[in-house]
Order: sequence, then structure tokens, then C-alpha cells
Amino acid sequence: MSTFGILVGGGPAPGINGVVGAATTAALRGGHRVIGIFEGFRHIMAGDTDQIVELDRAAVDQIHLKGGSVLYTSRANPTKTPETIANCVKSLDTLGIDSLITIGGDDTASSAMRIAEAARGRLRVVHVPKTVDNDLPLPSGIPTFGFETAREHAAAVVERILEDTRTTRRWFFIIMMGRTAGHLALGAGKAAGAPIALIPEDFSKTPIQMEDVVRTLEGAIVRRLAEGRPDGVAVIAEGIAEHLDENDPILKGVPRDEHGHIRLAEIPLGNVLRKAVRESLASRGVTVTIGEKDVGYEVRCGYPTAFDRDYTRDLGVGAVRCLLAGHSSALITRQSGAIVPVPFADIVDPATGRATVRHVDTSSDSYRNALALQERITAEDLADDAMLARIAKAAKLTSVEAKRRYSPL
Repeated sequence: MSTFGILVGGGPAPGINGVVGAATTAALRGGHRVIGIFEGFRHIMAGDTDQIVELDRAAVDQIHLKGGSVLYTSRANPTKTPETIANCVKSLDTLGIDSLITIGGDDTASSAMRIAEAARGRLRVVHVPKTVDNDLPLPSGIPTFGFETAREHAAAVVERILEDTRTTRRWFFIIMMGRTAGHLALGAGKAAGAPIALIPEDFSKTPIQMEDVVRTLEGAIVRRLAEGRPDGVAVIAEGIAEHLDENDPILKGVPRDEHGHIRLAEIPLGNVLRKAVRESLASRGVTVTIGEKDVGYEVRCGYPTAFDRDYTRDLGVGAVRCLLAGHSSALITRQSGAIVPVPFADIVDPATGRATVRHVDTSSDSYRNALALQERITAEDLADDAMLARIAKAAKLTSVEAKRRYSPL
């Protein structure tokens, strides 16, 4: 009999309970024991083995239908010191856990790798990748669980605000969750039909300059005005702030989390962009009303869609089967209907020792199609004398000034 441990790290994502429930059911039916560890690594990295629950069938019955995490979660970082890593291994030994399933994003994956190394073969560890950001290095076309549910809920918010802006004849800037990649902002914006979705991958040069962000958003507003539309929604990935010049005033004094990441929720990106765009246009006598809204926490704990329920239940059973088959130090993936363990070594960035980030592929048809459906000012617009004249009139610029200001990035 094996004793399985299950823990959840990082931010919530729809479908966590599907993994927990399926893994528990599969393990119990095989005659094994399952221990749920509360709040990720927070307690075991301090040597506390009391914050656990023995999981049985009744405890996980139908939990795959629910959002959130029955085991809670935290961003506690066990890799801070050799002592905290050693405490994790010792705590797991004390609990009799020989097979560990971690559920989380890139930080949790990196922690799982380090703990597997420190255990030196005494503990098998697999990681189930979870993030609404969709930025873990899975094979092309395979989403991380939780992404599709988050996109569904986020697109619904964008749709409703689009109708509000049409009714009230104004603009809204929606800051969409997504730390390093723009998958959620682009996916929700495209599905809802937003006039523009702005993501870090749109900018070929880093650090991103705030002025480039402002003029791109301003250009979308002006283009809509040129077509007689004073309304619209811009979906903006919060990760743009992560890629700004570190000396940009907006980043001054921003706190960081336990893994060293900037706390993007502390950055008033929507307010800063709304004021900058409005003031830029107002300086030339162009009046536009812009509202702002952050979308993130609303999409993390919603009930999972059927896709993510099915997906996570496959991943939970797959994690147990892979551990029982002797696999360790692997990411659990579903590829073409099959569960495929991917070695941790295959997803690590040698320069950082951390899991690599999957960015939006700007060479893909999906990305190019998204741009084709947006209402940005294009090089073709600026080459068309009639269109350029309308844009310049809407922006209260000369044609030469409009061409210079709104040239695509």
C-alpha cells in the first residue's frame, strides 16, 4: 500500500477539486491511503504535520463540480532556504507519504522539482499543471486546466461591458489577469469581440515603454471615432506592467510575493492608462469617457466547465497511475487523449532553473487572426489616403502627425 499526499500551491483555478477528487478515488480504489495537505507548502515547510486531512470517498464525492480548493492553497515558497526544503521532506516522511501529487503553476512546479531532488529517491513526485494564465510549457494546443473555464467567465464579463459601452457611448479598459503571458486577455477579448486586446507579446522590444501602450490604445479609440463609434472595450493583460521599464513611476514601491514576483494587483494599471489616454486626447480637444475594471479574482474560483471537469479528472487518475508505475519528477499532461508524463528536466529553463514560460505564439494563425479582427490602426490604414484623413480628423492631427503617432508597433 502506498500513501499519497496531495497539495495545492499558487493562485486558485477552476478544476482543482477535480484533480483532488479523481486522484483520491483512483488511489482508494487501489487500496491506498490519501492524505490532503492544507495550504500548499506553508505548514510542512515549517515542520508542522498537523494541518492535514485523511481523504476518503465521502470527502471527495462530487467535489469536481465545485470551484475553489477543498485543500485551500498558498504561495508559500519552500525553496527559500535549504532548511525549508529539508523540512518538507522530513514532514512528508513523518506522514508516511511516499507518493506526492502537487497541483499548481510554475512556482509550485519548481518547488516540486527541488523537493523531489532533495528526497533522493525516497519520494516519488508528480506535478499537475494548473493556471488560468495558460503559460506553463505544455505541448502546443494543450491548455493548462482552468484556462478554458476562466476564459469562458472572462469573456462573459467582456461581453456585458461591451454592451454597456455601446449603450452609454463610452470606452472601458479591462485589465485582465495574466502575469507573464497574454493568453487569457487575448482569448477572452477575441471570444467576446473586443475592439482591441493588448498583451505583452504585442511588443517586440522590452522593456515595454508606457508611451507605446498609450498610443496603441489611443489609436484604437481614434480608429473607432473615425468610423463614427465613440464606444469600445480594450482588454489589457496585467502582465504588461511586469514588462515595463523598472524605472517607470508606476512600479515604484510595488511589493513582491514570496517568489519574488511583483504584486500586479497592487499596480493601478487601468487607472494610469485611462488617465494617460484621456489626457492625451483632451490635449487636442478630443473628448472621450473611459471607465476601468480589473478582471481576475472573479474567474479563478468559478465552477469549472464540462471541459475542465473532464480534463482534471483525467489528470487526477493519470497522476496516480503514473506514480504507481514508478514515474517521478514529471509533469502530468493529457495529449491526444493519452496521459503522458513529461520529465521536469524537459520543462526547465537552464538559465533560471525554473519552469519555462509559454508565451502567446505571435507567428501562429490564431494570433494573426485575432489581430485581423481587432480595430487597431494598421499600416494599410495609414497608406490609404481617405482612411488616413478620417483618422487624422478624429484625432485632430494633421495627416503627417497622425501617420507618425499611430504607426503600428
